This record gives sequence, C-alpha cells and structure tokens, in this order.
Amino acid sequence: MGIDLKAGGRRTGHKSSMKVIKTQNPYTRLLIKLYKFLARRTDSKFCATVAKRLHMSKVNTPPIGLNRLAKYMTNKDGKIAVIVGKVTDDVRMMECPKLSVCALGFSANARKRIVAAGGECITFDQLALRAPTGSNTVLLRGPESRAALAHFGKRTTVNNPHAYDGVKPFVRSKGRKFEKARGRRKSRGFKI
Repeated sequence: MGIDLKAGGRRTGHKSSMKVIKTQNPYTRLLIKLYKFLARRTDSKFCATVAKRLHMSKVNTPPIGLNRLAKYMTNKDGKIAVIVGKVTDDVRMMECPKLSVCALGFSANARKRIVAAGGECITFDQLALRAPTGSNTVLLRGPESRAALAHFGKRTTVNNPHAYDGVKPFVRSKGRKFEKARGRRKSRGFKI
C-alpha cells in the first residue's frame, strides 16, 4: 500500500531556513541579504559561512565571553574577531586587552570594557565595508554548552564501542531500584 498523499503523506512546512529566512528581525534579514550577495559576487568562503550562521537559530549561535575571546585573539594583532552571536562580559578577567570585535550584539559591560581598553565594537555592515571578503578577520564561535548535550553520545562505529560510556542517562535516580535489569546486568540478557 502506498502513502495517501492527500491525507498526510506530503512533507510540508519543512523548507530549509537557508531558502526561507525564518527570523522576523529586520536587521538580521538585511544582513543575510548583504552577505548572500557578497558570497555570490566575491566567491568568499568567509561571507558564505557568515551568511549560513546568520540563518541559524538562537541555540546554534551561542554567546562568547570576553575571556575566551581574548584567549583566541592572542598573537593576532591587527585582526578583527568576528562572532555571529553576542559577546558577553566575563567578571573573572581582570583586564581586557585591546580588541577589534564584530558581533551581532554586545552586553553593556562587554562593550564598555572593550572600548575602555582602546578597542572597538563594530557591526556586520561596517565589517562589510572594511573587509568585504573577510581578509584580516578571525571567525569565532561560542561554546555549545547546553544541558541537553550531556545526554548525547558520540557516533557509534565498529571501532568505537564506547560511544555512550560517558553519557548522562535520562534516569530519575542512580539507586538500586532504577533501571538495573536488562542491559545493565549480565544475568539479565546482556550488559553494556
């Protein structure tokens, strides 16, 4: 029997966000237009990557702290750090080095500290005028550290039987009475 296409077989509403811009933010929509155009006309990998990241959801554009940003930018004088996301302040860092940063947003304290150190905070449209192909820039990302990621394993292959060893189980408790039968004991079928 085939799928009844009229009833529920068609996969609708699943257009890629690269085809249809999902965000309603007018600023982001204009930036996507700009970087798509630059990627097409300059054949720049940098612009294509920025365009791709501008399409991403909030979960996939994590913020980056000043401390991590400063660490990534050591020995990169004269280059502009580019983050498709927000830059936040880090109170653990005593003094902020001089940085040129381009990002979608800055927290008030992060902006204050970067400017006070003699650096600058620029937007993506200013970056497009300065470095249309992304020359003298360092493209960075924030850490992906959501609580849900603790439950995800690595890829399971024949060579990697320990893909799910260090993975947090979805178990209420780790006691004697919780999920200790099949799969957890040799005497009950098998043990992982």
